[in-house]
Amino acid sequence: MTKTGLRVVILGAGFGGLEVASKLSEALGEDVDTTLVDRAESFVFGFSKLDFMFGHTSAERVHLAYADVAHPGVRMVRAEVVGIDPVARTVALDTGETLEADALVVALGADLDPSATPGLVEAGHEFYTVPGAIAARDALDAFDGGRVVIAVTSTPFKCPPAPSETALLVHDFLTERGLRRRSSIDLVMPLPRPIPPSPLASEAILAAFEERGIGWHPGSLVRSLDPARRVAVLGDGEEIGFDLLLAVPKHVAPPVVVEAGLTEDGWIPVDPRTLRTKFGDVFAIGDVTSVGTPKAGVFSEGQARVVAAQLIARVNGSTSDAEYGGQGICYMEFGGGQVAKVDVTFQPGQAPFGGMDGPSLPNGAEKQAFGADRARRWFGRDWVPVEARA
Repeated sequence: MTKTGLRVVILGAGFGGLEVASKLSEALGEDVDTTLVDRAESFVFGFSKLDFMFGHTSAERVHLAYADVAHPGVRMVRAEVVGIDPVARTVALDTGETLEADALVVALGADLDPSATPGLVEAGHEFYTVPGAIAARDALDAFDGGRVVIAVTSTPFKCPPAPSETALLVHDFLTERGLRRRSSIDLVMPLPRPIPPSPLASEAILAAFEERGIGWHPGSLVRSLDPARRVAVLGDGEEIGFDLLLAVPKHVAPPVVVEAGLTEDGWIPVDPRTLRTKFGDVFAIGDVTSVGTPKAGVFSEGQARVVAAQLIARVNGSTSDAEYGGQGICYMEFGGGQVAKVDVTFQPGQAPFGGMDGPSLPNGAEKQAFGADRARRWFGRDWVPVEARA
């Protein structure tokens, strides 16, 4: 029995869920009863998918096992969430267990649906899941030249810089294998610029594209693929041929969240400052929300700190004035170990804005340190995700 009796249930052990659990444990230890639920065996940083997709590390090396989560006051449960009652704050698991919460944090992220884009499963490769990135790695290894298209199939989508990163890393990959001269690379993006809030970052990316001969197709989505003709059909009906297509698949809220009545217009609406939903003592953070920031782990982590501060204050018999400010830093690969650090801010009622540092080699080391720090805090272990690169 805990001293306070406060029961916190966190659904999803991504950036947001892990950060809430860690912060509660650090501040309260056994004084709060925290249950963290995830269906997977392990956690993988989003950027690690590109690392093993392009041969910088092995897929096995990037996994951080949830079995290593051992924070005081935190119980890690591996299970599928099959039902949520946001009024009663109860959660049904596929194990048959029902969890009761005084405070419920929904951090289940966005599900990916490649089948929503006709022809994608048959003729393309999504690279936003671990199995998808492994299959994309195998397709790259077997590729002997031709037209590579990197395509976004719907909005919103996780980590807006990732498609641009992928285009630049494909260039390096093909160059190293002597295939670049007989290959072309095109990026189809729905955004008007690679990173709209940061003109500096967008200019640097477009300059890198021009220098490397990468085709840039802004304001476009791939709506379908024709496997027989090997063409992608864009939203305006234009067609673009491909020999290898790497796609960002459609993102949707998990069905269990929709069925619970938590969503509006596809995502969970929240107070952008406090991350509270319309249901009492139910919070939502990260990719599953419509909070107004990009769907990226660093934003989930920032939101998690605000939620944790409110719960810690509650246990301590006080209130918290912590508010989410919409800030985030994203590390973006430019190839050759050069990494840019892009800072962006999304605040309600204001136009998003941001800047950029780099690209540089020191930022690459900082990116790896970012991951290693979270591995220590969340999993209590040392972690070296990639082999040293010359």
